[in-house]
Amino acid sequence: MDFLPKKIEDYVASHSQDEPELLQKLSRETWQKVLAPRMLSGHLQGRVLSMLSKLINPKYILEIGTYTGYSAICLAEGLQKEGELHTIDINEELYDFQRTYFDASGYGKQIIQHIGDAREIIPTLDFNFDLVFIDADKQNYPTYLEILLPRLPKGAVILSDNVLWSGKVVEPLKEDDLDTKALLAYNKTLKEHPQLETVLLPIRDGLTVSRVR
Repeated sequence: MDFLPKKIEDYVASHSQDEPELLQKLSRETWQKVLAPRMLSGHLQGRVLSMLSKLINPKYILEIGTYTGYSAICLAEGLQKEGELHTIDINEELYDFQRTYFDASGYGKQIIQHIGDAREIIPTLDFNFDLVFIDADKQNYPTYLEILLPRLPKGAVILSDNVLWSGKVVEPLKEDDLDTKALLAYNKTLKEHPQLETVLLPIRDGLTVSRVR
């Protein structure tokens, strides 16, 4: 679903930082070889992720949902020199694909891949996170938030993707639509949580920026 007219989207992209050549290649290969390529962050959102990461300048980034690695590379652009990005995905088949691009990006040594259930992996990481990007199974967004909050210091930022869910969040809810139901609850929690200040940006499929008070 497009939330802005195509001409406006094109104008916005053309007046934002250019997409790096490596990410252009990654995007093309994803569309050619991988299922559900629409999951890719893409040029505009990727540059937004990069800009936010550079402004925050995090030491530790956590990404839940790696897919083909596009967003991880964007986020890594803002890492501190000795920083690390830990990215978690349930699909082990994309591991080598991701690693090829991570190593080519110049951030390969700083990006650590984890395969498995994020709910089990996050507790094994023995440091707090300065920046978190959540872009995985929607029904577990509320659970991820619950697990993460104790691990986020004051000033840490949570970025949540797909929070508009192709517009379904403003349509009548179907009883069997568990993803939309979870996102509605999650969006409400982000808005009302006493530890967070939140703004929902209508970028692509919706990107929420939440800062720990």
